[in-house]
Amino acid sequence: MKAPFAALLAGLVGVWSSVSAWAEPAQGSFVARQHCEAFQSIRKQTNPDDLKVQPGQRYEVVEVNKREYDWLRIRVPGSDTPLRWVSADCGSAEGLAFNTGKSAASGESAGACNVPDQHDSYVLAATWQPGFCEHARYKGKKPECEGLDSGELQISHLTLHGLWPNRQSCGKDYGHCAGPEMKLSGDTLAYVRPWMPNFRYGTSFGRYQWDKHGICQTQMDDDAYFRRAVDLVRQLDQSAAGQYIVTNIGGAISKRAFYERVEKDFGSRDAQNNFLLICSGKYLQEVRVSLPRELKPADSLVGVVDGQFAERRARDRSECSADRILIEAGGR
Repeated sequence: MKAPFAALLAGLVGVWSSVSAWAEPAQGSFVARQHCEAFQSIRKQTNPDDLKVQPGQRYEVVEVNKREYDWLRIRVPGSDTPLRWVSADCGSAEGLAFNTGKSAASGESAGACNVPDQHDSYVLAATWQPGFCEHARYKGKKPECEGLDSGELQISHLTLHGLWPNRQSCGKDYGHCAGPEMKLSGDTLAYVRPWMPNFRYGTSFGRYQWDKHGICQTQMDDDAYFRRAVDLVRQLDQSAAGQYIVTNIGGAISKRAFYERVEKDFGSRDAQNNFLLICSGKYLQEVRVSLPRELKPADSLVGVVDGQFAERRARDRSECSADRILIEAGGR
């Protein structure tokens, strides 16, 4: 649960090492008690970038050197070679289970990336709709963008792209689980519509989000899931960081100032790691927020996250690179 963004963006940071042929595939987590070296090879004790695990930090376990293990292979987010070996004496393993099958690419047990309730976190994706519609390639398939362009729609707040269950070891591939079809009530459709503008024209985009993402969690039915997602987007929009975007429509924000507002809201600099600004060129397109698996009832994102901050994540190629970010206004 500690590194959801690093998992979400894993496919963008290079080729990852495959699981060792002689080791025992495993799942669970490892909590470090001290600073210890994280080796690429047990036998050679290679650690070219002097990478160390951090005391109190939790890491995903990919495999162990044997059933009666004295070494564990863990995933260390933020490294170009994130699969590393650490001594069992360095900390303690929690919830360790052994697999019989695995994916050669990621070490994930076969089929686990489309099995419901295997997520360890969520990602909330909130769109700045004018920025998306004006600068992204949507190929004429977004009637809400045509509505913005014509002036039929007026949108001056963040909108819901999706609430995505995320499994660290699956990277961006956790989804498309088996489950019930989306059948939202009329009350829920009315609740969602102002915050997911595609719902003004139909439910195809909502159905896509449910079939790909929402169905992979079973704590909420479809009505509760979309309502919870809307509540989270509203909380983000009403936060200091969200309102900083809204009050600068037609102008620009500073990325540094945005993250300063996040830090002030949450009372911790580490909270910045839970947020990702996505740009199309120099224009804001989306805000993504890493959330814990247990989405606690709360009046603000601070209560939902409750101090469960992500580790420093890998760079996303769509991340806003410049400090000055333009906030598109809808219409012409």
